[in-house]
Amino acid sequence: MDGRTAGSSLVRAFRGERTRERAVWFMRQAGRSLPEYRSLRAGTAMLDACLDPEMASEITLQPVRRHGVDAAVFFSDIVVPLKLAGIDVEIVPGTGPVVAEPLRSRAQIEALPTLDPAALTPISEAVARCVAVLGSTPLVGFAGAPFTVASYLVEGGPSKEHLITKAMMLGDPETWTLLTDWVASVTGAFLRAQAIAGASALQLFDSWAGHLSEQQYRAGAQGPSAQVLDLVSDLPQPKVHFGVGTSELLIAMREAGADVIGVDHRLPLDEASRRLGGSTPLQGNIDPAALFTDPDTRARHVRQVLDAGASAPGHVVNLGHGVPPSTDPEVLTRLVELVHSLPDPAA
Repeated sequence: MDGRTAGSSLVRAFRGERTRERAVWFMRQAGRSLPEYRSLRAGTAMLDACLDPEMASEITLQPVRRHGVDAAVFFSDIVVPLKLAGIDVEIVPGTGPVVAEPLRSRAQIEALPTLDPAALTPISEAVARCVAVLGSTPLVGFAGAPFTVASYLVEGGPSKEHLITKAMMLGDPETWTLLTDWVASVTGAFLRAQAIAGASALQLFDSWAGHLSEQQYRAGAQGPSAQVLDLVSDLPQPKVHFGVGTSELLIAMREAGADVIGVDHRLPLDEASRRLGGSTPLQGNIDPAALFTDPDTRARHVRQVLDAGASAPGHVVNLGHGVPPSTDPEVLTRLVELVHSLPDPAA
C-alpha cells in the first residue's frame, strides 16, 4: 500500500500490463515439497504452524529464497478463519480438514459464533513479518471461497461428490444462505487482515466450484464469493479468483468482482482469454504433471503456456493447481529460471 511492490512484474501483470520478464509463482509453493519446511514443522500440527507468526512467516519466505519466484504466498489454510472463529476443525494428515460437528441443521448454523477481530492478530503479525523481509517482492494473500469452505463445514471433511452440500444449497436455499453469509463474513475478515498488514495481491481460491453447473454456481456460490471480494473492494490490491475445474464458470467468477482470473490446466489460456473477451489479466496454467516429465517435455509445455498467455492483457505464470507434495524442489527452481529466460514478445 506504500508502493514498494507497485513496480513488480507481478503487480503490473495483475493490473493488465505486459512485462518483458513474466512473473511466476506457484500455488502451494510454501511448504509441502520443501525439505526445510518439513524440518521446521516437524512435530507441529498444521493449524498450530499457521497460527504461529514466526513459523508461518518463515515458511512463507522459504520458496522465495530457494526458487527466486516473483511473489510469496502467505502460508495458511482456508479453514484458519473457521478455527479463529471457534469452530472445532483440525487438519488430519493424509485426509485434510475435518470438522468435529458437521453443520446439517438451521439451528446449528444460527448458533455459529461471531469472529472476534482480535483473533486475527496472529495473521496480521505473520504477514507484517513477511512484508518486512520481502521488500519489493509482493506477498499474495489468500482465502478459500465460501462454497468450498461451507462444503467442509457441511460434509465434515473432504468430499468427492459434495452431495450433502449441494442438497442443502438446492433444497434449502435459505439455510444455505445463512451459512454462506457467515462464511463470507469470517473469510472476508481473514482476507482483509492480510491486505491491511501488507499483502500486495489477494486470491480467492475455490477448490470445489467445478462440481457446480453454471446455473448452480450463479444461484449458490457466486453471491457469497462476491460478498468476500466486496469486503476488500475498497482496498487497492488486485484481486484474483481461481477455481479448480471451473472452465465453464470463468465469466461468472469474474462477475463476482475479481480483477484477475486464475485458470486451471484444463483450458488453454488463449481460449480462456477469448471467453473473457480478451480484457482480463490471467494467471496460470502449467499442468502440475509437467513437473514430473523430462526437461525437454516440460520446456515445450511451458512455452505453449506462455504463448497462449500472450493473448491476455497481463499474464502471471503459475501452475493449473497447487504444487504436489512429491515435487522435486530443483524442478521448480529450474522452471522459474526457464520462465525468466523467455522474454515476452508482447511487452
